[in-house]
Amino acid sequence: MMTETKPKAIVLTDGLLQTADAKTAHGLIRGTERYEIVGVIDSQFPGRDAGEVLDGIHRNIPVLASVEVAIQSIKDIQCCIIGIATVGGKLPVHFLPIIKSCIQNKISMVNGLHDFLTGMAELVTMANQYGVTLTDVRKPKERKDLHFWKGDIFNLKAPVIAVMGTDCALGKRTTCRMVKQACAEAGINAQMIYTGQTGWLQGGQYGFIFDSTLNDFISGELEHAILSCAAETSAEVLLVEGQSALRNPSGPCGSELLVSGNAKNVILVHAPKRKYYDEIPEWGMIHSLASEIELIKLYGSTVIAVAINTEHCTTEEALDFQKKYEAELQLPVLLPLQQGVEKIIPIVKNLIKN
Repeated sequence: MMTETKPKAIVLTDGLLQTADAKTAHGLIRGTERYEIVGVIDSQFPGRDAGEVLDGIHRNIPVLASVEVAIQSIKDIQCCIIGIATVGGKLPVHFLPIIKSCIQNKISMVNGLHDFLTGMAELVTMANQYGVTLTDVRKPKERKDLHFWKGDIFNLKAPVIAVMGTDCALGKRTTCRMVKQACAEAGINAQMIYTGQTGWLQGGQYGFIFDSTLNDFISGELEHAILSCAAETSAEVLLVEGQSALRNPSGPCGSELLVSGNAKNVILVHAPKRKYYDEIPEWGMIHSLASEIELIKLYGSTVIAVAINTEHCTTEEALDFQKKYEAELQLPVLLPLQQGVEKIIPIVKNLIKN
C-alpha cells in the first residue's frame, strides 16, 4: 500500500467514456492506489459524475468538458492520464490539442498507448518549455532489465490463480482486484500480478506490461514478477491478471500464465451476450464456456469459478445466466459488479490449505 501523498490526476477520455476503449479510465474510476483521480475530461458527459456514467455508482469524480474547465474548478492538478486503450494502442488525433492544453497549463502527461508521447518532437519541446513530464507507461524495458524464464516457478508453494477471459475487455483486471480485496477482508494475504498498463496505473507493485515485452522474455518476466511478489510479501495466494483470450485471433494469449506461470487454477470471465471476438463478426464467434474450460484443462489447469460480465444484460438476465451456468458447469458463478466475489473465498482457503 502506498503511503505517500498521491498526485492529483484527471483522466482523458474525450467522447469515449462509455465505450470499451475507455477501460483504462474505468479501472481508474473504480480505484487506484497510485493517483487521486479528481476528474474526467469528456465533452460528451459534462456535469455528470464519472462513476454514475460508468456503472451507476456515485464516486465524486466530476466529468468536465475541457482541461480549462478542470483547472478553474480543481486546484493543483498534477497530471493527466490518457484513459483509453484503443485497438493497436493508437492515439486519437483529436486528443492532441487537449494534450497540448494540459502541457501549456503545466500538467504532466501519463500515457498507456503504443503511440508514445516522448516520440512526438513537438510535445517533447513543449514539455521542456513548460517544465512537465511525459510518461509512456508502455515503453519497452531495456534488455538489461528483462528476465529469461528459469523454471524456479515450480518451487513455489503458494497457489497461483490466473484470471482469464473468453475475450478482450471483459473485466479480468477488475475481477482480479475484487478477488484480492475480498481475500484481504477475509484475512487472506493475496497479491496481484498486473500484466497491463492499467494495472500499473492503479498502483500495482508487481508485474509487467505483457504487450510491450519482447516475446522471448514474456515467460521470464511473468515468472520473475510472481516469484518476487511471493518472496517479498509472503503471499498466501498469487492472482495473475490475464490478457486477451486463448483463442482471440487478434492476440491469442493466456497459455503463458498456465504454462510459464504454473497457474493451476483459473477464474474464467465470460460475457454471455457477446457473440464475436472483440465484437467483430469477421474474427469469428467466441467459443463456448464449456469448450474453454476443456481447453484450459488440457493445459493441466482447472477452472475454479466463472465470473460473468453482464454487459447488455438486465438484472434478471444476469441472474438467469448465473443459475444456468452453475447448473451446466457445476461451478460457482460470480456476478462481480452485482454481488461481489466473496463466493470464491472458501475455494481460495481450500487451495491454501492443500
